[in-house]
Amino acid sequence: MSSSLPSAPPPPSASAPAPAPAPAATAAASSVLDLAPVLPVVVVEDAADAVPLARALVAGGLPAIEVTLRTPAALDALRAIAAEVPDAVVGAGTVITPGQVHEVVAAGARFLVSPGWTDVLLESMRASGVPFLPGVSTVSEVVALLERGVREMKFFPAQAAGGTAYLKAIAGPLPQARFCPTGGIGPDSAPDYLALENVACVGGSWMLPADAVAARDWARIERLARAAAGLSAGGTSR
Repeated sequence: MSSSLPSAPPPPSASAPAPAPAPAATAAASSVLDLAPVLPVVVVEDAADAVPLARALVAGGLPAIEVTLRTPAALDALRAIAAEVPDAVVGAGTVITPGQVHEVVAAGARFLVSPGWTDVLLESMRASGVPFLPGVSTVSEVVALLERGVREMKFFPAQAAGGTAYLKAIAGPLPQARFCPTGGIGPDSAPDYLALENVACVGGSWMLPADAVAARDWARIERLARAAAGLSAGGTSR
């Protein structure tokens, strides 16, 4: 099992403030993949935007947030969300080295996402003690992960790697594998992915349009997040 949520942290010491209670969705879910139908993939250019952005996503019903390590602000953004948005389940994406694994876990990441994997990276993620989603795009990669006891994976780049037709084709021979497809997915195609038995959720960034982030229009982002949170298999909203 790779992406089961960890148990609650140990009680704080007498000198430390008590942590905020976990959100109901987090407490009830056993896996990062089960928190919402969409996992927002967030690229933060300015760390000052991280907290209000995360609050907008959570308010819209998307508690799991993947902060990608694509900008110099990513680690500071991750730290800020972990410290100031207790209802968010914040993780790190684009994790490709053991060093990054250590950095993001120290910064407060509660799950890890990689675009691909090697045995070295896989063992580092496993040793971190937090849930992880290694990326795959071929049947051989899926089989190799299943051999290693990993059943939950990121399918990337989803559209370029075959999309829903590919995932549907491998569901029969590999029913054990469960996916979060990411890459080229939007609100129109997401329901088609969510209709597949081996898809638990999808990753995307359409609820974070660049102009809304630049304008710090958090209300618009919250509305788009709420629409994404309502997506379901076979339709545009629940």
